[in-house]
Amino acid sequence: MYLLIEDVCRRSVLESVYDEVRLVDMMESGDTAHLALMKRPDLGVTLTKLHCWTLTHYSKCVFMDADTLVLSNIDELFEREELSAAPDPGWPDCFNSGVFVFTPSNETHEKLLAFCNENGSFDGGDQGVLNSFFDTWATADISKHLPFIYNLSSIAIYSYLPAFKKYGHEAKVVHFLGKVKPWSYSYDAQSGEVKGQSLAAGLCQVQPDYLHLWWECYSSTVLPALLEAYGDTPFNTGFPRRVPPPPKVSSEERKKRWEAGQADYMGDDSFAHIERKLDSFLKRESLMDILSPPAANLQC
Repeated sequence: MYLLIEDVCRRSVLESVYDEVRLVDMMESGDTAHLALMKRPDLGVTLTKLHCWTLTHYSKCVFMDADTLVLSNIDELFEREELSAAPDPGWPDCFNSGVFVFTPSNETHEKLLAFCNENGSFDGGDQGVLNSFFDTWATADISKHLPFIYNLSSIAIYSYLPAFKKYGHEAKVVHFLGKVKPWSYSYDAQSGEVKGQSLAAGLCQVQPDYLHLWWECYSSTVLPALLEAYGDTPFNTGFPRRVPPPPKVSSEERKKRWEAGQADYMGDDSFAHIERKLDSFLKRESLMDILSPPAANLQC
């Protein structure tokens, strides 16, 4: 396994886990206008991932964002060719650049940098650059379309709940999309409870089971390694700050948050609550059909 990092923080711990850890220079798009459209000014630095094409001592690689969680073996991805990726839930004719198969090449790396200088990015980040550069992905070769289970986004879980209920158990990689990440929450290892929400704008759109799985993995494997290497200090171990529970909001405010894509998926708008409401609605509709048959079926 190979890990590309932007700073040396906790590098010794990373080197104890990964076969190779390489320090790279951070790239920044500075495209505030396009980044503002997504309300994600933090995405400019994602251009740093373009450095992965310099890994020419490998014949083929699979890139994965740091906010992905692997649920099962995915070695079969190495049978795919460049550039293989899953569709993005926001615009399916574009691929999501959180997981993709690529072939390292200094020539491709130079072309990508030149493309950035000449054309910029339509979203200010790496996904806009890569979709514009590999612009035949949507139509040229269906074999380069990875099944959605290799990049299951938390947003899609709630936007198409029936599909998640049918296919979600097959997921191999979960991608915690959005500004709020699993580490924005706090975790009680004794009770196994994830608490709080980010103080930043926006709410985490994460299916609770995956959120708990991420924290269980962190607590059982990552945290002990950090404690052994750096001792019991909040900064070095990465202990999350405790966040007070969010205040209750009015129905009007909840509606505004839903319309802005900021539903409280760990609270009143949780997966379980949505499921219960759907079941209740379907039962009520079935009952109404029985009690009030369609007028066309009534005889005078």
